[in-house]
Amino acid sequence: MASARSAGVLEPAGELKFGQVGIANLRLKRLDLDELAAELAQKVATAPQLFQRAPVVLDLSHLPAQPPIGLVQEILATIKNAGMLPVGLAYGTTETEALSRELGLPLFAKFRAAYERSGGEPMVDVPVAAPAPAPSRATPPPPSAEHAAPRPLAGQVHDKPVRSGQQVYARGRDLILTAVVGNGAEVIADGSVHVYSSLRGKAIAGATGDATARIFCHDFQAELVSIAGHYRVFEDIPPDLRGKPVQAWLDGERLLLARLG
Repeated sequence: MASARSAGVLEPAGELKFGQVGIANLRLKRLDLDELAAELAQKVATAPQLFQRAPVVLDLSHLPAQPPIGLVQEILATIKNAGMLPVGLAYGTTETEALSRELGLPLFAKFRAAYERSGGEPMVDVPVAAPAPAPSRATPPPPSAEHAAPRPLAGQVHDKPVRSGQQVYARGRDLILTAVVGNGAEVIADGSVHVYSSLRGKAIAGATGDATARIFCHDFQAELVSIAGHYRVFEDIPPDLRGKPVQAWLDGERLLLARLG
């Protein structure tokens, strides 16, 4: 049987792209598998819409030493038994990289500012200072339009209702919504999220880690709000804020909620 390409169809069989995905990061702070199992089970029970079958990256960098491969396999099994799906390891040292190969799992890294030399010493890129310009008495000309500093992206406006199962994502900017965000819907922004209507689904601000991002809405009924990975679910929201104009922001590790106005 002739293939599609041999028949003159040039479209590939599959298109592979790297895009924005919601992957949870589990930072392990001590080796207590029973306690870990209980904590993860509690999270899944509290917010199944967020954690059930959620992809999870295991971060071992906060442990005193990297566990042996057998123990890491037990940790991964604990995550899976809780109802989540371990998909890889967080980037760390050359030991972590070797471990990922042994386990057949990928490494995930948001930033790779520092790499480890073969001897274990971290290597950090050091910016080289540009030479100082020669002094000049002449007044420098104004920058041309093509050399002017880039303008920040304007907020992305979405003026239609976001219904159950739909997702709206503003990459690299704020997201401004003028219609209802329904139950089961998801609105995401790398910046802040502004909802000038009822927020009933999930709102995720600071999706790439911006801890200064905020969430604003006129009618707060959210299933879940999250800023830079910190979240609160409907059951954790004070009853006196439901149905009110509300803003959410981060204070250190705490996600705070307060009425607007």
